[in-house]
Amino acid sequence: MARVHSKVVLIFGKAQFLQEHLLTCHRFVLSNHLQSDHLSLLFVDLFRRGFLRLFEISFTTMALLSKLRCITIDVTGTLMAYKGELGDYYCMAAKSVGLPCPDYKRVHEGFKFAYSEMAKKYPCFGFAAKIPNILWWKNCVRDSFIRAGYEYDEETFEKIFKRIYASFGSSAPYKVFLDSQPFLRWARAEGLKVGIVSNAEYRYQDVILPALGLNQGSEWDFGVFSGLEGVEKPDLKIYEIALERAGNIAPEEALHIGDSMRKDYVPARSIGMQALLLDRFKTSDAEEWRNSGAIVLPDLIEAQKWLTYDGSNLS
Repeated sequence: MARVHSKVVLIFGKAQFLQEHLLTCHRFVLSNHLQSDHLSLLFVDLFRRGFLRLFEISFTTMALLSKLRCITIDVTGTLMAYKGELGDYYCMAAKSVGLPCPDYKRVHEGFKFAYSEMAKKYPCFGFAAKIPNILWWKNCVRDSFIRAGYEYDEETFEKIFKRIYASFGSSAPYKVFLDSQPFLRWARAEGLKVGIVSNAEYRYQDVILPALGLNQGSEWDFGVFSGLEGVEKPDLKIYEIALERAGNIAPEEALHIGDSMRKDYVPARSIGMQALLLDRFKTSDAEEWRNSGAIVLPDLIEAQKWLTYDGSNLS
């Protein structure tokens, strides 16, 4: 309560009457001498001045952290992002066999179509069809080139593909946001289970995240990856699996953090989990998310502040 009081006074320090009311409430908490009806009158008074909403947010935040047992978190766009453009890696692969760079824009558009088609035909990286991960990607990359107007003989394509597959199975194409590792370690130090929930293939768990310094056992406790589970966001099942992995906890004891309203926020809230969205790239959709009632924060630094009773970042 003292932290909330200090925060509100900091924001509204010039309002002497508010300071007096807050001090009165603070003394109540410390002494516990006032009757509940007296406290109600004080809150009604504050409400008339338009500040009760701030109290509601602060108390909700305080209660939330104390009830949480687990935080689940998305990967791409939340913990890390792609470094450079897709064409950079296709270009390097082509150059490695003595060929000129393919057109960036055409390759990018070709990849979007090819990936979408593969994901529809063989979802979760071919999990149900039992397609090996490398074969799923080989078909996707080949189709990307064909759609972009590039067809190579089998020997040449094999060399190009091996370079691309190896690159995206390493840390090279990715950058971890500076606040990711500290936030994950902080959450675990607070006694919370931390789970990764991602529409990603197995290499994220076994190779990519560890290569980026995000390790199971030090940054996260368990992972739920679509390529390993055969289910992907926004399917509610992937969140149910996460709750099971966390120890069969109740949904309201878990908070999910992601960057997609459709894949992260809506399904998590649908099964009763707490949820918030990160808007790291100042997307045009963020205001609409806020207007719909979602909590939207710019990064994990602000998320940590919010979880430690700093209500000033809430809209």
